[in-house]
Amino acid sequence: MSARQGFWLGTISPGGLSVYACDMTVYFPHPRTPGFIQIHRHDAAAVRAELAAGLLGPVACTAPKYLYDALGSRLFAAITELAEYYPTRTEAAIVARHATEITATLPREATLVDLGAGNCEKAARLFAPLQPERYVAVDISVDFLRDALQRLQCEHPQLELLGVGLDFSSSLTLPADVGAGPRVVFYPGSSIGNFTPTDALAFLRQARDAAQGGAVLIGVDLVKPVSVLEPAYDDALGVTAAFNRNMLLHINRLLGSNFDIAHWRHRARFDAGHSRIEMYLDALQEQRVVWPGGERLFRRGEAIHTENSYKYSALAFEALLLEAGFSRIRCWTDSRNWFAVFTAQASA
Repeated sequence: MSARQGFWLGTISPGGLSVYACDMTVYFPHPRTPGFIQIHRHDAAAVRAELAAGLLGPVACTAPKYLYDALGSRLFAAITELAEYYPTRTEAAIVARHATEITATLPREATLVDLGAGNCEKAARLFAPLQPERYVAVDISVDFLRDALQRLQCEHPQLELLGVGLDFSSSLTLPADVGAGPRVVFYPGSSIGNFTPTDALAFLRQARDAAQGGAVLIGVDLVKPVSVLEPAYDDALGVTAAFNRNMLLHINRLLGSNFDIAHWRHRARFDAGHSRIEMYLDALQEQRVVWPGGERLFRRGEAIHTENSYKYSALAFEALLLEAGFSRIRCWTDSRNWFAVFTAQASA
């Protein structure tokens, strides 16, 4: 970008003011803007079919991805600031304390692929120690991701940023635009816990392939007392409750249903047998929920199962990484062993 401008320049000397014209071209650098690739396409009919099938199951359920519309993403960002919600700050403290050791196990100047990027803040903390060649933010919440990348580009004008709108919960297939060469696949925040152990194994195998000979950096929530676990998913301020109930409004828009959030209560419990936190919405009264082509009568106290979050021991998750084909696995934890950060090499 350039602009040709004329200037009147002057000098003051003992003899008086001298004025002369100067014609010059001023060059402005082209501002870098984030790229964006939309892979996840909204298939309204498929979404309605998936939601209806879940709501009509023996136990009504929904996929956790429907928690994350634009408002849901902002509510989750607020959850990470809560006193009860330890994973985000504990993970951040581990990475800050061991940054040199952690990044020493990862390829430098690689492509940093951030899965479930959200507001991109976690990955941004890695830019200085890791010096990535480019940053690729992957998320299903497209509008939220676009805004986050625009802000991030202003803070890091020289770094190439790429957003990918993708639902990687079913298939982690990245576009060729992400680039060749080794990648660091970053999956923070214990989101791996949303998968069943069987599905987590399949996902980790896809992550190994996506790394293209690089590595993964992944956060894992560890088993701990119920007195710590349950408040993290049912905070006193009610932000997690709002996050969970907001999903009903999202479903109303997608399915054309008539959920009334005033008639539903958030509940979270730890199932020790499955080693997982379970989140539910409980009907406060009998109600008939209808949508085009279907309906369900919910009895008072009947639940919709909205999310699982599996908790691992460090040894159990290391075994899962080995089974997925990773090598040279390293693990760092906090002093209370509440959370773990793993790196693992995708190459043999």
